[in-house]
Amino acid sequence: MKRLLPFLLLVIIVSSCKSKKAYSTKNQSHRTIKVNTPAPATPKAKSIVNYAKTFNGTRYKYGGTTKRGMDCSGLIYTSFKKHDIQLPRTTRDLAKTGDWVDIKEVTVGDLVFFATRKNSRKVNHVGIVTNVRQGDIEFIHASTSKGVMISSIAEKYWYFAFVQARRVI
Repeated sequence: MKRLLPFLLLVIIVSSCKSKKAYSTKNQSHRTIKVNTPAPATPKAKSIVNYAKTFNGTRYKYGGTTKRGMDCSGLIYTSFKKHDIQLPRTTRDLAKTGDWVDIKEVTVGDLVFFATRKNSRKVNHVGIVTNVRQGDIEFIHASTSKGVMISSIAEKYWYFAFVQARRVI
């Protein structure tokens, strides 16, 4: 039992909020996302997204919630908490929070969830929608390789990893 606990902790640390691929917009084919005309972003959603953007470039740190380091669910937790919205701290629990939203109906401030492990559809990564326009949805997230950054669901990697979107505000 004493040997099992450290092993389980190591497995959780290695697998949580992790995507195993470096992200680059170079030489990646883009997909067109069919998006209905998005509802205008609420002032609160814009404020949450703008606060999340202040962490852009922050390095990845498992369990982090500050400018010194942040993981994907920490970015969501911190950004919403700043605006007095309490959300769960883990990606798994976030994926059960709020209302499911069709990808065609997402708007700024919605959460987007991904399964980045090979041969798995289990959610392990999350981001906040920052921009919606015809054919593309951009989101801010904390990647293990580049830290907090903005990516597009139209990028091949994210397109195939996408699992669901949820509205919490």
